[in-house]
Amino acid sequence: MKKPTINYDELSDTLYVSFEPGQEATGLELNDHILLRVDKKNRKAIGLTFFEYSILAQKADFGPRSFPLTGLNELSSDLRELAIFLLQNSPVNEILSLSTYTPSSAEAIPITSVLQMPVAG
Repeated sequence: MKKPTINYDELSDTLYVSFEPGQEATGLELNDHILLRVDKKNRKAIGLTFFEYSILAQKADFGPRSFPLTGLNELSSDLRELAIFLLQNSPVNEILSLSTYTPSSAEAIPITSVLQMPVAG
């Protein structure tokens, strides 16, 4: 796979990562800050958009910040399965880490954090 195209808009604090520049895609809102752009037919990640990127990439005292993937609950079961598949595989898993927060033995909340701080260029 070729290197992704990365663009950062400082004014809006939005980072765009394109794995397949120019390809038409459907946006899947993973949460208020992360949009996964996908080719549903071919089950491929086309890109990621990070809103308020500086907050997502900011390190906390105890490691990287994690964010719940609240948008997964709003997706159809097919799109949710596709989103999870893409989050677990390259190229998305080279930028986002997928894990689970378990506040109790009966509850599992999918969360993510930015693994790699891409540099625009």
